[in-house]
Amino acid sequence: MSALPNINNIKNIYFIGIGGIGMSAIARYFNSKGVVVSGYDRTETLLTKQLTEDGINIHYHEDIELIPKNTDLVVYTPAIPKEHQELLYYQNNGYPVVKRSDVLQIISDHSFNICVAGTHGKTTTTTMVAHILRDSSYGCNAFLGGISANYGTNFWSNEKNVCVIEADEYDRSFLKLSPDISIITAMDPDHLDIYGTEDNFKQAFRDFAGRVKEGGLLIKKLGLDRNMKATHTLTYSLQNDSADVYANNIQLKDGGYDFDVIMPENMIENIRLNMGGMHNVENMVAAIAAASALKIENEKIKAAVASFKGVKRRFEYIIKNNEVVFIDDYAHHPEELKALINGVKTLFRQKRCTLVFQPHLYSRTRDFANEFASVLSEADQVILLPIYPAREIPIEGVSSEMILNNMTNDAKAVMPKEQFIDWVENNFNKNRNREFGETLVTAGAGDIDKLVPEIKKILEK
Repeated sequence: MSALPNINNIKNIYFIGIGGIGMSAIARYFNSKGVVVSGYDRTETLLTKQLTEDGINIHYHEDIELIPKNTDLVVYTPAIPKEHQELLYYQNNGYPVVKRSDVLQIISDHSFNICVAGTHGKTTTTTMVAHILRDSSYGCNAFLGGISANYGTNFWSNEKNVCVIEADEYDRSFLKLSPDISIITAMDPDHLDIYGTEDNFKQAFRDFAGRVKEGGLLIKKLGLDRNMKATHTLTYSLQNDSADVYANNIQLKDGGYDFDVIMPENMIENIRLNMGGMHNVENMVAAIAAASALKIENEKIKAAVASFKGVKRRFEYIIKNNEVVFIDDYAHHPEELKALINGVKTLFRQKRCTLVFQPHLYSRTRDFANEFASVLSEADQVILLPIYPAREIPIEGVSSEMILNNMTNDAKAVMPKEQFIDWVENNFNKNRNREFGETLVTAGAGDIDKLVPEIKKILEK
């Protein structure tokens, strides 16, 4: 890694892969500080359009003629191929070139940090914490891995020197952060293309827990690795009272939940969360534990939770009426899909559950094919789209059929996107159960969300 310039001396910064959710948050951070920000990405998306509206210059094809030559820092995402022309140009010409995680490190080196890690639940939990701090006027800078539905952004700034950061385990990025408060939501193995073994993966989380500053607080889900310790540790759970922090008296109401939260030295009653999925109650329990540790008043925490609208693509209601409920979700790991399907079937017991899943990465499909098949078998009807490759080249013999062949459902199929849209129009929509209604769920971390507007239009006919 090249020597990092002092963050206060950066006047021009260039991002390779600026449209990524984590990259765009950092781009917005520098833009908010008056730095000239520009970047490259492969395709135009809603996110890149928003960045352009914020005055950031973006181009969409590799071209060293289009890149700034006077830049003070170049930031790239690990998803960018090593032979990318622009990346090579900067590396070969002596520019400081760093990964996104290095920039988060220099931003967070001089602030009070609440860092949220975990194989799933981290984006929602980070957004919950940041929302409570913002809504209660405590104040924070937020670096989110998703778009907050309350504010329509994955970043906001505040003069208070407090950062809420989504801590990404991919590429061991989170080991560059220095948390004052850490939350760890889950450590189910993932990214084995990077870590090699399950134990290496878990060791990275132990190392992350060990990075909590002296006197700091670790909030970890009950049942996670016992070897994770900090000066102060709290365990949390959905409703297991052997945890330090847990929910009590949970009641399902109007597609959301009412509950109390019990903590070692505090209790907050009659909390209202207006989003689906019991796993989101558990995420909120962790967020409340962090807010309470910061001495935010109970009434302010309650008001913030009640006004929380969730995160785009995290159990996001696209349509919600008696006839049809259409939900879009980022779930791309078997455990996430399990929580998603359980949430849908609990909230909408009488409706038939149709799940459309786009597997993300050949390596993940290969490593978890049996787990995916077992979880997806819980839905009434499943459509699998072809694998979204992201940064990978195809692996021989690995396809969506690997999952399909092990599923036990009667109603299941693999379809390309065009055929699937046709199926929604001519099969699903025409044969809807009018008495009890239907739930349709789109899930995956690839580009399945681009189909959402079209599906919505068909269902609303």
